[in-house]
Amino acid sequence: MIASIDPRTGTTAEELDVPAEDLDRLGERARAAHRELAGAGRGGRAAMLRAMAAALEERRAELVAAADRETGLGPQRLNTELTRTAFQLGLFADVLDDGAYLEVTIDHAGPTPMGPRPDLRRMLDPLGPVAVFGASNFPFAFSVPGGDTASALAAGCPVVAKAHPAHPVTSLLSRDALLAGARAAGLATDVVSLVHSNEAAARLVQHPDITAVGFTGSLRVGRMLADLAAARPAPIPFYGELGAVNTLVVGRAAARARGARIGEGLAGSFMLGVGQFCTKPGVAVVPSGADGADLVRALADRVAAAGAGTMLSERTAAGYTEGVAHLLAAPGVEVLARGGEGPAEGFWGTPLLLRARPDALAGPLLEECFGPELIVVEYDTDDDALAVLRRFGPALTASIHADDGDRPLAARLLDHARRTAGRVVWNGYPTGVAVAWAMHHGGPYPATTNPLHTSVGASAIRRWLRPVCFQDVPAELLPGELRDDPAGPDRVPRRVDGAPVAR
Repeated sequence: MIASIDPRTGTTAEELDVPAEDLDRLGERARAAHRELAGAGRGGRAAMLRAMAAALEERRAELVAAADRETGLGPQRLNTELTRTAFQLGLFADVLDDGAYLEVTIDHAGPTPMGPRPDLRRMLDPLGPVAVFGASNFPFAFSVPGGDTASALAAGCPVVAKAHPAHPVTSLLSRDALLAGARAAGLATDVVSLVHSNEAAARLVQHPDITAVGFTGSLRVGRMLADLAAARPAPIPFYGELGAVNTLVVGRAAARARGARIGEGLAGSFMLGVGQFCTKPGVAVVPSGADGADLVRALADRVAAAGAGTMLSERTAAGYTEGVAHLLAAPGVEVLARGGEGPAEGFWGTPLLLRARPDALAGPLLEECFGPELIVVEYDTDDDALAVLRRFGPALTASIHADDGDRPLAARLLDHARRTAGRVVWNGYPTGVAVAWAMHHGGPYPATTNPLHTSVGASAIRRWLRPVCFQDVPAELLPGELRDDPAGPDRVPRRVDGAPVAR
């Protein structure tokens, strides 16, 4: 039996009687789904993704109610997240319609300065069945129906999803909605399968039918699974979003001109969703003295007025409590503000604003604390600000607040940020991740295990594909997109003899 826990009370709301998890059987079904997804073609998969989005919409009330009961995130937040998830499925349907993701490249046979060249034609092909690990903090957008699943299905890769133990019912209902959409689009196989037990996690990563893994979660678990994927007889790609401290820096001119507004916005950002965002700003580097006083005061006022929020699970709440204890025990740390306490029952996180001396930045102060906590570090000179940033490792985001008077510092900050973060935010806050063609949600380790790829945005599909080159293959045996005269939907953007061709 799998327990579904209400985090507001800490009690079991429902128990799931799940069948025995036969990974060999799931692998066999995933291989059949891989063949069917290939046969459906880009058009069939696009129709499937749009039907899946419609199925999620049709079941919105049931899905949101289950997710609210299991996460405590509230109907407003969850409805927004479900809308995002459905939109994401539609985005990857658009990616399939466009076809440029295939990277079709043709070099015709002929003479070259290096001698005769054979006919070469290259495109991307799906890897095969993939495993997806759902995240606790986004029960839709980064879980069973989320971006990893949407991009994998678009690529033609069936998914075996590991449900997160914090929302097992939501995961099951989401899987059912996706399969209903697939059936409505005419696909008969299980393009999405589900496993629940933690015992299945390692075996899933090591299973010979799994060709790649998408993971969002803790650094400890992610690194363990990444090592298992690398240690297989035939290693497979592991795309893990793990944990890091996202920095936010404020220039002196910006702090003088609008410090209170920045402080209020920053407070809303780090406390959003009870601080349970991978993009939460964890450190604010602000000017010392009078220039930063309004900003720090606004931050402290907002935190002191905030109440405790429901955390996602007992484990998440315990991890936050432990992380805060380590921070408070560190030398050179003081409490600037603390929010209200939660009730005795359930799993709650109290907002906390700390200040740390620059020379005290070590140990737990350099590690992610998953929850509503922010550390303020003050700097005197531009060089001091850069020195503080260099103490922190790579991250998903780096945010800069600067006005015209901060341009000399801002140029140096941007240079540092582009080398250490996957997304650089200017005069904004990093907790919103848009679902768009240009979005990149990744970063150097430990933010992710592979900085070359993203888990959000159109190019997330690239993780589940590998290049195949066809040399001197007869035209009638080539995929339609690689022929010289592709028909209808096979006409995609490509590069022919070095020159780009739109369609």
